[in-house]
Amino acid sequence: MMIQFTKMHGLGNDFMVVDNTRADINFSTEQIIRLSDRHFGVGFDQLLMVEATATPGVDFRYVIFNADGSEVEQCGNGARCFARFAHEKGLTTKNPMVVETSAGIISLFINADNTVRVDMGIANFEPNTIPLLAQKTQAVYQIAGFEMGAVSMGNPHCVLIVDNVKAMKIDSIARQIQASELLPNQANIGFMQVLNRSEISLRVYERGAGETLACGSGACAAVAFGAAQGLLDTKVVVHLTGGEAQIEYELGGSVFLSGPAQFVFSAEIDI
Repeated sequence: MMIQFTKMHGLGNDFMVVDNTRADINFSTEQIIRLSDRHFGVGFDQLLMVEATATPGVDFRYVIFNADGSEVEQCGNGARCFARFAHEKGLTTKNPMVVETSAGIISLFINADNTVRVDMGIANFEPNTIPLLAQKTQAVYQIAGFEMGAVSMGNPHCVLIVDNVKAMKIDSIARQIQASELLPNQANIGFMQVLNRSEISLRVYERGAGETLACGSGACAAVAFGAAQGLLDTKVVVHLTGGEAQIEYELGGSVFLSGPAQFVFSAEIDI
């Protein structure tokens, strides 16, 4: 079966994007793993499926899969790529557009310079929403011997504050935390270095994908946690390995993520 797809990236976090609005394409876990392979397949961190929806007031639904075939609730970089894909492929002229994800409804706005601003919703610190097996909400938690914050951006995040994020070998630490029985759905693990009140450096080890060049929801989670700790202002530049994202956040409100979304190529492949 031949399918058409588009390769895109947001700050180096890369995606295979498939228009499923007029088709009925279903990928098996094995197919996703094979397609994600950077030597024998297309190569990507996540697969984005653009789908129609019958939900009133909503323009599209999108489904996200990690490179290991597991489904993801939310993806900030993917949301930006989704917005540009829908416009460039003529699926809609709406701006902003309203999109349904498994984590809820989000709003996407394409700026004049083709960057995209995403309303990622409210950062939730309640343990049961993350989910985190804790008796009560705390400012920080001890998980696998490490101190960190925990927050849901529709998907689970843990955030560690570190002195020098570039010098760290984050893989082994992240895997220890993800394996904790306190995180029944695992989590994306962010390592944040606070540069000043309006800038952070961040690396994220994602569930099902490993360390990526950028994680949009991870940037939102890190800023939300930093703000809750009184370390950050309402507008923060997040320096990721693949480039910069901008976060706007006031305590208790929505988190807004802005950044680029780039096309790489379009092609078709036999699955």
